Amino acid sequence: MKVLMLNGSPHASGVNNLALREMEAVFKESGVETETVQVGNLAVRGCSACGACTKLGKCVYDDIVNELLPKFEKAGGLVVSSPVYYAISSVHNQPESWMRTLDFFLPTFCIFLYV
Repeated sequence: MKVLMLNGSPHASGVNNLALREMEAVFKESGVETETVQVGNLAVRGCSACGACTKLGKCVYDDIVNELLPKFEKAGGLVVSSPVYYAISSVHNQPESWMRTLDFFLPTFCIFLYV
């Protein structure tokens, strides 16, 4: 089994990365493969509802979403790490990148739930 771990912090070597490394060690002890992807400092365009992804199998905007989708579909587990500033998750403070990345996977995730 492989677990995909997404680091939503804009700081690639910050506390969230440390937490993910700890989880990676636990997974490794259990024989679980992991892959960590830094997402929090990348620009991700929002969905324009053009529908091209249904024909192309990928988003027309070439950003991290197209790279992550096949990894997400193959993963047996998902860990999402997001910093918290002043008691509010950065998912809500940085919607232009982190939340948009997660939004693209919601339809795929829902499909997995009902298969």
